[in-house]
Amino acid sequence: MDALGGLFDFRLDPHSDVSLTRQLGDQLRDAIAAGTLASGRRLPSSRALALHLNVSRNTVSAAIEQLAMEGYLDVSRGRRPAVAPLSSPSLIGFEPEMPASRALGAISQWAQRIGTSEWPFMEDGRPKPFAPCVADAREFPHAIWGRCLRAAARSAPVRRSAACNRPELQRALLQHLVQYRGVSADAQQVFLLPTAQAAIALVARVVLDPGDIAWVESPGYAGARVAFEAAGAAVRGVELDQCGLAFETSIDTPRLIFVTPAHQHPTGLLMPAPRRRALLQFATRVGAYVIEDDYDSEFHYEGRPVAALQGSDRAGNVFYVGTFSKSLHADIRAGYVVVPKRFVEIFAKAQRHTGQIVSMTLQDALADFIGEGHYAAHIRKMTRLYHLRRDRLCHALMAMGLDLTVSMPDGGMQVAAQLGARYDDIDVCCRLAQAGLTARPLSRHYFTEARASGLFLGFAAWNESEIDAGVAILARVMREMEARK
Repeated sequence: MDALGGLFDFRLDPHSDVSLTRQLGDQLRDAIAAGTLASGRRLPSSRALALHLNVSRNTVSAAIEQLAMEGYLDVSRGRRPAVAPLSSPSLIGFEPEMPASRALGAISQWAQRIGTSEWPFMEDGRPKPFAPCVADAREFPHAIWGRCLRAAARSAPVRRSAACNRPELQRALLQHLVQYRGVSADAQQVFLLPTAQAAIALVARVVLDPGDIAWVESPGYAGARVAFEAAGAAVRGVELDQCGLAFETSIDTPRLIFVTPAHQHPTGLLMPAPRRRALLQFATRVGAYVIEDDYDSEFHYEGRPVAALQGSDRAGNVFYVGTFSKSLHADIRAGYVVVPKRFVEIFAKAQRHTGQIVSMTLQDALADFIGEGHYAAHIRKMTRLYHLRRDRLCHALMAMGLDLTVSMPDGGMQVAAQLGARYDDIDVCCRLAQAGLTARPLSRHYFTEARASGLFLGFAAWNESEIDAGVAILARVMREMEARK
C-alpha cells in the first residue's frame, strides 16, 4: 500500500454529505486536469486502490466508470485504467494568454454603456405618494380583466399561432388609437412588446448605427437616452422652450429624435401644432426618424386632446410608442409601437430575433378587453378621477406658502414643481424619502448644462386623503430645511 502513496494519497471523509464515490471521482478528476496524473499513466487495480483508501471496491469501480464516461480515463478489458490523452492544453495546467479586455469577468461595450446610467430610478417596496408614472390599480376593473384572462387561457390551444402579434389585438388597439389619438396606420404596423422601453430600444437598434447622433429632450426621459447610448449612438440633449423641443437651436444633424409632444416628460408642456409641423418638416429634410412617446396622453383634462404627431406624418418617419402599464396598471406589462410601413418586415424580424414577445394569453385578453369597450370605459373613468387628483395636489402645493412654483399640466399623471434656488432638489428628495414620501428630482432629468431644481410628483395613484397627508409631510420637511438655512 505504501507504493500507492503520494499520487494516490486522497482524503476521503466518510462523514461528509458527499458520497465517497463522488469524493474519489472529484479528486481523481482534479489530479488529471492539473497534470499530477499524466496522460497514459495507469491507475492501480480497483482492489489495490480500495485497500489503500480503506473503501469498498464498488466505490472505486463506480468512480472509475464515471471518469471513463467523461473521457478522463481509458478502460479496456483485462487491463488497468489509464489516464486518457487530453486534447485541450488548458486541462493540463496551460493557460493561454488573453487580452485584458476579454479576460473572464470582463463585460461587453454594450454592458459598459448601460452600466454607467443612473436610470431607472430605484425605489424599494410598494410605491408611495408621490411616485410619478404610477396608475391607481385599486380602481382597475379586476373582475372584468380576470374574466378576459380566463377566457384567453381556455382558448389558448385553439388559437395557438407562430405569430408574435395577435391580429385581433392589432386590430382592436389600432381602432382605439385611430379614434382617440388620431393615429393613421394599418393593423400590421402595430407591434406588441413587453414594455414601451423595449419598443424604444428595439427602434434604436433598427435605425441607429454606432456613432449616429440621437436627440433627446432636456429635461427628458432617461430611458430613451439609455436605449440610444446602448445602441452606440452619440446622444445630444436638446433644451426646451415654451413650445417644447427647441430643435432650431441645435447644431448637429440627428438620425433619431425622441419627443413626448402630448405631455412633455417631465415638464408637462404641450407641443403646439406649428412646432409639430416644423419638427416633421425638419425630420424629413435631414433624413431623421422620430420616436413619439405617447406614454400618458390618454388622460387629458383641459380642452380637447391634441392628436398624435404620427397622424400628421406623411413621410413615414414617426415611430409611435405607447404602453398599457400606465393607462391600466403596472402589472399589465405590455407596450406597443406603430412603425412606418416600410419598417414592418424588418421590425418583425427584429422582434423575433430579440425575443421581445408578449404572452399570447395576455394579448388575447387585451384584445377582448379593448374590443368589448372596457378599455375606453376605464380611460374615461380614470380621466375624471385623475383630473380631480391633479387639482387637489396642485392647489395644495400652491397653498403651502413655500418657495415652490407649480405649473398645472393639461393632462398626464404627474406634475413638475420648481424649487427656489436655495434648495437642492436631490437633498429634498432624500429627506422626503426618510419621511416616507417619494419624489424625483427634476435636475436628474437634464442632459445639458442648463438645469433647474424641482420635484417631479405623481398624483394619479393617490386618493384625496393620501394627497393631503403627503403634502403635509412635504410642507413639514421643507419648513424644517428653511429653518436650518
